[in-house]
Amino acid sequence: MTLLSPDALEAALRKIGAERYHHLHPFHRLLHGGGCTRGQVQAWALNRYCYQAVIPLKDAALIARCDDPAVRRAWRSRLVDHDGEEGADGRDTEGGIAQWLRLTDGLGLARDMVVSQRAALPASRFAALAYLDFVRSRSLLEAVASSLTELFAPAIIGERIAGMLSHYDFVAPDTLAYFQARPPRASRDSAFALAYVRAHATTPERQRQVQDALVFKCEVLWAMLDALYAAYVSPGHVPPGAFVPEDPR
Repeated sequence: MTLLSPDALEAALRKIGAERYHHLHPFHRLLHGGGCTRGQVQAWALNRYCYQAVIPLKDAALIARCDDPAVRRAWRSRLVDHDGEEGADGRDTEGGIAQWLRLTDGLGLARDMVVSQRAALPASRFAALAYLDFVRSRSLLEAVASSLTELFAPAIIGERIAGMLSHYDFVAPDTLAYFQARPPRASRDSAFALAYVRAHATTPERQRQVQDALVFKCEVLWAMLDALYAAYVSPGHVPPGAFVPEDPR
C-alpha cells in the first residue's frame, strides 16, 4: 500500500461511506419510503437504542485513553450531546439518549423494556458491544476513525425526518427531536475527527487502519439492519425473547 496524500485519504474514506453506509440497506429504504408497519418502526427504534446507549460509553472510553487535553476537550462535547448536562439553573438539558427515549415513548414502547434492552435482537446488542470493544481495544487513531460514519449522517437525517413524517401518521415532529438536533453536531464532530485522521494517518499502515476502522463501523450498522430485516421483514424469524409487534408484518 502506498502513502496517500491527506486529500486522497479523505477521498478513500468518503468512497467507503458512499459504498457501505447503511442508508443503502433495504430496511433503511423501507423505513424512509413508508414501507414499514408501525410494529417494524417500533422494532427499529427499540433495537437502535442498543447502539444509542453505547455511544457515550465509547466516547468516555476514548477520552480516557487520550493524553492530549485539546482532543479530550473537543471530544467531551459528544458526552454532553448524548447524556445532557445540568444547567446553571439546576435543570438538566436533554441529551440524545433522552431524545431517543422520547421517540420510543411516542411509538408506544414501554420505557423499561427499551432501556433494559432485554427485548432487543441479540445481534443488535452484540453489534453495539462490538463497537464499544473496538474503541476500547484498538489504537486511538482507529477509534477516532471509526466515528467517521458521522460524515454521512446529516444528509440522510433530513431524508429520514421528511420520510417518517410524510408516511407514518403515528410519528409526530416532537418525537423526532434527536434527528432534528443531530445534523449540526454530526457535522462538527466529523470535521474534527476527519482533521485528526488526516493529520495522524501518516504512514501506509495507519492509513490502512483508518480505512479498515471505517469499514468496521459501517459493518456494525449494516449488521444491525440485517438482523432487523431477517426478524421483522423476511423471513420473519424473531428470536426467542425478542420484541414481537402487535400488528402483522
